[in-house]
Amino acid sequence: MQHTQQLSDAALISQYQAGSNEAIETLIARNKDRMYTSIYMLVKDHYLAEDIFQESFLKIIRTIQSGQYSEQGKFLPWALRVAHNLCMDHFRRVRQHTPVTTADGREILELLPLAHQNGAERMEQRQTHQSVRALIEQLPEEQREVVSLRIYAELSFKEIAVVTQVSINTALGRMRYGLINLRKMIQEQKLVLR
Repeated sequence: MQHTQQLSDAALISQYQAGSNEAIETLIARNKDRMYTSIYMLVKDHYLAEDIFQESFLKIIRTIQSGQYSEQGKFLPWALRVAHNLCMDHFRRVRQHTPVTTADGREILELLPLAHQNGAERMEQRQTHQSVRALIEQLPEEQREVVSLRIYAELSFKEIAVVTQVSINTALGRMRYGLINLRKMIQEQKLVLR
């Protein structure tokens, strides 16, 4: 039997269905960063993103265990669609979003140091990330979603199309208009991004 790290997602699913818990652990570990990032970019709250990530994998595991999962492509786009749907369910329930902040109003994410940079570089990078994030937040929802999935989750346009349930051309168009709008905002606000 091959070591689980070397197996495809489809092979891991088959092994899990055959009783290998190591296979599902490998599948989760392999896809965690991209799934978590795409969830976080939608909900903007680390604790909520972690909850939705866990709920997503519980749903994925139940679907696989029940035999309802069919390998019709890649596992990740399907898993991202499950996570995306759970995020949308959350928004329907809550109807508003509040970022996790400290008592002085800073986002928790800003407090995490980047070990390989000195203080000035970290501050400059943090300010650039804040500026870009603020601009992305001003985009229309459909453009914001595609831009976030492309930049932060590093998904291909094919994967974005599956996750957002649109054609690849629509995803490309939303990205194009999102980037055009970002450039306009950068020029209007005379921002210098490094």
